[in-house]
Amino acid sequence: MMRATALGCFLVLLCLAPVQAQTKPVLGSWEIMPAQGEPVAREEAGFVEMGGKFFLIGGRRENPVDIFDPKTRRWTKGAVPPIEIHHFQPVALDGRIYVIHAMTGRFPRETPVPYVLIYDPAKDQWTKGAEIPVERRRGASGVAVHDGKIYAVAGILDGHWAGTIAWFDEFDPKTGRWRILPDAPHARDHFSAEMIGGKLYAANGRASSVATKQSFDLVVGEVDVFDFRAGKWSSLAQNLPTLRAGGMTAVVGNRLVVIGGESATQVSAHAEVEAYDTASGRWESLSPLVQGRHGTGALVYQGRVYTASGAGNRGGSPVLSTIESAPILSAK
Repeated sequence: MMRATALGCFLVLLCLAPVQAQTKPVLGSWEIMPAQGEPVAREEAGFVEMGGKFFLIGGRRENPVDIFDPKTRRWTKGAVPPIEIHHFQPVALDGRIYVIHAMTGRFPRETPVPYVLIYDPAKDQWTKGAEIPVERRRGASGVAVHDGKIYAVAGILDGHWAGTIAWFDEFDPKTGRWRILPDAPHARDHFSAEMIGGKLYAANGRASSVATKQSFDLVVGEVDVFDFRAGKWSSLAQNLPTLRAGGMTAVVGNRLVVIGGESATQVSAHAEVEAYDTASGRWESLSPLVQGRHGTGALVYQGRVYTASGAGNRGGSPVLSTIESAPILSAK
């Protein structure tokens, strides 16, 4: 009887013991999606979602806006921007797409666009917005939206030649006013910024320096975080595992996902995809891209992550016209 009782107690305790749930990967495998039509192949472009459509904008040369409908998987053409724009991160706000701190002109001494450009998808129309203060103009910045205002961090002053900075600015599209905020801990260009839980994250990037023949070498491993509630910058304890610049970023649940990129370590563009879990403070490796790429954007829409176009090797070629997607398996 005692043995049976002991065994019964053991079984009860075993049943009551907490079961560790197996964590699902954040993303499934990437695939190149078949589509009707094809966008203009481009790199150093922007890719953003608004109103259930995806907008591929800018890139070197004067390119039309390419519009992707994920329901029909069809590409259509939109208006050409008034000038060549590249090296920017577009953001959608109040029915319009804003382009801030873009570059124009040829490598290696491209010039910053001196004003904000605004695209209205409903009218398929570009307009010139507010002037950017002369002393704050640059390109290749990370840009994000928070509480109706647009925030731009870091960038570079003189194309790819020199002048990487750590500046942080606020732009109010309703008033056209700019406000200078505290510099980020690290200067960087060729990266993107994202918002997670009231914090801005700046991940990947480099200090481009053709002037010293270090175009791809000076990568930034640190991830800088601005806490809007505290009004302070900090840096993550763990650096980005695969150092690269020109990578795309997306937000899946509480994770910052860094996709692709380029670096001095290899000729082909990076296919690595890595996610930082803001809850656990850990990085995890995810399924790689089918085609390594850099110099474009990424977006999240209805349970999938998308990226399109970009360049397949370090530098500006070959330019790509494909669209890749991966399913979101866990959004925690």
